[in-house]
Amino acid sequence: MKVLGISFGRKNQRSDVMVKEALFAAKAAGADVQFINTVTLNIGHCRACDYCSRMRDKGEVEIHCCMKDDYHILEEACLEADGIIIGAPVYAVGIVGQFKNFVDRFGPSHDRAALLEENKKRKAEGKPELDPRYFKDRYVGYISVGGAQTHNWVAFGLPMLDLFSFSFCMKCVGHVDAYDQGRTGHPLFDKKLMAKCSALGTAVATSIGKPYDEVDTWVGDEGVCPVCHNPLLSMNGTTKVECPVCGIWGTLSVDGDKVNVEFSEQEKNRARSTITGIYEHYNEIQNMIKVCVPKMITYKEELPKMMEKYKNFDKEIEKM
Repeated sequence: MKVLGISFGRKNQRSDVMVKEALFAAKAAGADVQFINTVTLNIGHCRACDYCSRMRDKGEVEIHCCMKDDYHILEEACLEADGIIIGAPVYAVGIVGQFKNFVDRFGPSHDRAALLEENKKRKAEGKPELDPRYFKDRYVGYISVGGAQTHNWVAFGLPMLDLFSFSFCMKCVGHVDAYDQGRTGHPLFDKKLMAKCSALGTAVATSIGKPYDEVDTWVGDEGVCPVCHNPLLSMNGTTKVECPVCGIWGTLSVDGDKVNVEFSEQEKNRARSTITGIYEHYNEIQNMIKVCVPKMITYKEELPKMMEKYKNFDKEIEKM
């Protein structure tokens, strides 16, 4: 079994140290480990060119991005891994942008529902199937690193890291919210924090190879949502509330100054990181296509004329 550690922070600084501490524990638990620091990697933003989807639809066994940068280094490492631990800094309330660049390119192109449906077609037609690594279950753990003492300045750190889990249907077994680093000075000065990182590495390594429904391990704060364990809720003015990370609904109740939220098993089983959840999104996209394509066909002659003033924006503005 192989555990991959990825740090999106500065070399040999806080993110590196905490991810490596987790990897030491994973190694002690019997895993082979690999560490990658991304700070000098060139990972550009997704250009929505749809090249990766076209590769899938044209029958390629492996799906790659057409952009020639360092994205493929992380992609290949993730595909080879059985467990993944990511540490990343919070610069402005949420995780550093390089992480989001990677997720935008990795997630949609490896959407498990789309890949499963593609493989069904290939099997039926006797064509080469997709790389089996795309369908391997993986366990993940996250470390959000922030300097602020006030937690709301790092509030989107862990929720953003969870974005990595969804498309590949990976199961998170823990997270570490390492904020207040400005006063801590260095994570090695905080033995409890380092112990949490170590426990995270052990949890990822010891979960590998087990079916998701047999692993109820969790390292870190419990949060509000029983799936992602983040403390966020979306409210609509009623007692029906939603976890904005997992997309599942619960019922809120108040007992004095204590707030309780109950999530049914049915809702927990349709969280974004589950097969049910990812298929909900896949079916939503397929239905969108059914509605959108006829509209585009209907207006295919008229749309170019409608677009002229937007393509010639600068000239149109000068006329005004």
